[in-house]
Amino acid sequence: MSNPTRIICTPADAVAERMLETVIVEGRTFILERPSGIELVFNHPIVLSTYATHEYIPYWTDLWAAGRMLAKVVLRESWEQSLSPVKVLEIGCGLGLGGIAALARGLHVTFSDIDEMAVRFATANAERNGYSQFAALPLDMRSPPEGVTFPVIIGSDLMYIEAMVEPLAAFIKATLAPGGLALITDPDRECARSFRWRCGEAELDVEPSFIRAGEPGGERTKGTLYRIRHMS
Repeated sequence: MSNPTRIICTPADAVAERMLETVIVEGRTFILERPSGIELVFNHPIVLSTYATHEYIPYWTDLWAAGRMLAKVVLRESWEQSLSPVKVLEIGCGLGLGGIAALARGLHVTFSDIDEMAVRFATANAERNGYSQFAALPLDMRSPPEGVTFPVIIGSDLMYIEAMVEPLAAFIKATLAPGGLALITDPDRECARSFRWRCGEAELDVEPSFIRAGEPGGERTKGTLYRIRHMS
């Protein structure tokens, strides 16, 4: 039995305090707006209630190292484009850095997240950086949309709990178009160790590689890039 679709929206007053952050990746500069009062977000009564009901925490309100890793990968990737831009789905988009990096490479991006507020931040950040070739899609990764596929899927730090590992593999299996490519970055969380095995169960071919990312001159975090395709 499939999981019922659920869409969450962090309340606007929980993310009312905001700040702009400058992010430099591969020599490119991006400006992201994000909530500045993380404790305010996590301690908001509705957020606490949502956690009690769904065990959901709006981690998207911060910029995580794996998001920088993903942006780095996307900017370095050799994209073969025809007259139409390659269509990319960013799952768990959060603040949207990975998708914005894809926009910087001329791709068409659909920002998706289970949290509608995250999608709003991501699309606003895309506009803030001068891009308009994108779409928005509130999406529960555990309930893949029927009949919808993308040639490219990207995502970062999606396996922050073990319960998300199998759904991520199943989502990629269902949503990645034949011949397509998924790029997933993870900061080597312990709960992600079974991901390759879960992908194998889903008949997905996985090529892991080492990656690290961080601010120039600052702390750098090690992680893994998973390049995923359907088994031939």
